Amino acid sequence: MEHVHLAAEEDDLYSGYNDYNPTFDSEELDNDAGFQQAVRTSHGRRPPMTAKFPGTAIGGRALGTSFGVESRFGSESRLLKSRMPMASSMGRPMTGAVQDGAARPMTAVRAAGYSSAMTRGSTFDPLGQSKGPAPPLEGKSEDTPDEKVKILEKKVNDLIEESCLAHGHGDLQLSLDRAKEAGRKERALVRQREQSGNADHINLDLTYSVLFNLATQYANNDMYAEALNTYQVIVKNKMFSNAGRLKVNMANIHFKQKNYPKAIKLYRMALDQISNSHKEMRIKIMQNIGVVFIRMGQYSDAITSFEHIMSESPNIKTGFNLILCYYAIGDRERMKKAFQKLICVPLGIDEEDKYIPPNDDTHANLVIEAIKNDKLHQMERERKALAEKFIMTSAKLIAPAIEATFAAGFDWCVDMVKSSQYVELANDLEINKAITYLRQRDFKQAVETLKTFEKKDSRVKSAAATNLSFLYFLEKDYDQADRYADLAMTADRYNPAALINKGNTVFVKKDYEKAAEFYKEALRNDSSCTEALYNLGLTYKRLGRLEESLDCFLKLHAILRNSAQVMWQLANLFEMLEDPHQAIEWLMQLITVTPTDPQVLAKLGELYDSEGDKSQAFQYYQESFRYFPSNIDVIEWLGAYYIDTQFCEKAIQYFERATLIQPTQVKWQLMVASCYRRSGNYQKALETYKDIHRKFPENIECLRFLVRLCTDMGMKEVQDYATKLKKVEKMKEIREQRVKSAREGSARGTRREGSASSDSGHSSHGTSAKGERLSAKMRALPGSNEPYEASSQRDIDASYVDPLGAPMERPKTAAKKRNEDDDFADEELGDDLLPE
Repeated sequence: MEHVHLAAEEDDLYSGYNDYNPTFDSEELDNDAGFQQAVRTSHGRRPPMTAKFPGTAIGGRALGTSFGVESRFGSESRLLKSRMPMASSMGRPMTGAVQDGAARPMTAVRAAGYSSAMTRGSTFDPLGQSKGPAPPLEGKSEDTPDEKVKILEKKVNDLIEESCLAHGHGDLQLSLDRAKEAGRKERALVRQREQSGNADHINLDLTYSVLFNLATQYANNDMYAEALNTYQVIVKNKMFSNAGRLKVNMANIHFKQKNYPKAIKLYRMALDQISNSHKEMRIKIMQNIGVVFIRMGQYSDAITSFEHIMSESPNIKTGFNLILCYYAIGDRERMKKAFQKLICVPLGIDEEDKYIPPNDDTHANLVIEAIKNDKLHQMERERKALAEKFIMTSAKLIAPAIEATFAAGFDWCVDMVKSSQYVELANDLEINKAITYLRQRDFKQAVETLKTFEKKDSRVKSAAATNLSFLYFLEKDYDQADRYADLAMTADRYNPAALINKGNTVFVKKDYEKAAEFYKEALRNDSSCTEALYNLGLTYKRLGRLEESLDCFLKLHAILRNSAQVMWQLANLFEMLEDPHQAIEWLMQLITVTPTDPQVLAKLGELYDSEGDKSQAFQYYQESFRYFPSNIDVIEWLGAYYIDTQFCEKAIQYFERATLIQPTQVKWQLMVASCYRRSGNYQKALETYKDIHRKFPENIECLRFLVRLCTDMGMKEVQDYATKLKKVEKMKEIREQRVKSAREGSARGTRREGSASSDSGHSSHGTSAKGERLSAKMRALPGSNEPYEASSQRDIDASYVDPLGAPMERPKTAAKKRNEDDDFADEELGDDLLPE
């Protein structure tokens, strides 16, 4: 029997083993059957192989080696089919003299198919069939049905993964597209299996994954009907194990659609299909059922679910919801019990002692420093903060309901908290008690409650003193506000609220530089303190440092995008910096936030008017008047605008409104009469002037217009009004002479002597420079050439009550006591006395 050893080429493992000439190896030549047969043939070739040698080394080694390589990649059936032609092809006579250009080894010392002439990287070829460089091992063809199935499966899995990643990145549409494409590929995969006759080997897990991901992405994109249909396909398929749990997802969709009865039905069906071993999942489903009952207003059913949860696996959210339900039905005693259960819920948080490093242990110090703010510690802090929030909210909610008074209920809650694991919340609850007093307008009780904290620890003392300082500041007791601000700063120097209160007390004393320093320090301690930044901007504005103030408010606008006050300050600053276009831009942004603010609309009208855009100014003034029809400046501008545009009859309604607002100001009534006269309604103008004369008998301008109108209309009363005019003018001259004698040489007397058509006392308060210009403009306007139109009857509120009280009765003057037979009483009225 031949002794043949198989060898495989592996990198440099056998390099150098055959560095000798095999021709000189003649030890086994006599026993080598192949060599002896080759010697005996005439042509030096080995005779053909026959069936007499089924166990030859060549045949055995060839099949064995082929099997070993192929079995790593595929099935044995394909292997035998692909390798059988190789065995049949060996019928051709093969010699050992020449093989790939090298002498065939004649001994069994070397492995079959291997020669020293083979270069590194050559392929093991025991059958000697290759004519050149050996081909690589035969790979599987992609055309076979099994390979097509595997490729499709990989594509489907890749699409599911891409869909999940897209959802994680926030691209909901892309995640849905990938989920749909995965569904199409999976259906193609099923058809492929059916065509290949392997329908029994369908991958159910892959089908489940595709459908579940598709339903999830439908729900994420608010396509609830499609999501429900997809979930229904999964739930109805009995081949999917545990598919009934997905009814929870279906119930969640119905909850979003506010279909609460259907949601409860599906929650209960899911609960029935989950075994008791999955306790946590059952608890969460019951929580959902309780929340749905609350939405439906069925508090008793919700209480049943929450009470079961609190007895099995209590948690903070369920305890809070249970308190809300008891509060809704007004059960005082059960509210107390539920609050006690809430503060006893274990949080599962270890004590903070684990973060205290032992002495002289450097390694432990480094480890503790590393984990002091790790993700787990952050989660613990968030859980504790949530629990404290629920406890504080519950106490504030039930305090007025569990006892006869709010204070007694709050005290009970404080006592309960002090005996629990939330001892530090007791002080916060008492401060909230004081704040609740403030909301109830009980300032005295609030102050007394806060004063009890003056001897507590620094944090609580600082908070209480800060609130006290703010209270006294609102009451304008600035000394007390300053004292408590100092106390709060002493207790906690880094308290930004205390620093702001201190800055405010300095601000009202007009020490703006010092106030700015306190605001800056508050910002250094808390860069997000918007109150400090706003106050700093106001301080710079008072100091005239407009650019720095502008910088503060621009930073504040970046934080508070929709703050109307910040936008108003920015517009005002740009107006002060003489940049009306920027001011208009900021006001335009402001009216998108507060579109009904009449002051903003009036300011826009004023800025457009200063830019010469009368039409835009009129639009914004008109809007301002519509929202607040009592602004005198807006009314005056609108009246003047209609007079300028020759629509005097339209200006009447605005001046009548001004008459109602300021009934003691004669100029508004004179403007109404002048508008009637300019519009050609002389009869109505005469009646208005007569009414003004009855109210203001010493108004010279009214008497002049009465004389002029009566003369034009040929009325007999002209002589009476002319006589009264002379009397009033003479009294005015006497009064002015007295002023001149008392203040001889004063410039004021000269100015008063040159003034004309001003009332002696009634119109002096309300007459402004703008009003004088308006009156002069009205007198200078020519009469309207338009045909006369009767003024529409307007409903004027006759029951108007002046908020400043009834006007004072005019003091009696000597003009009334004069004798009726004055020297000029019977004189003819000359043309020189008539008004122009």
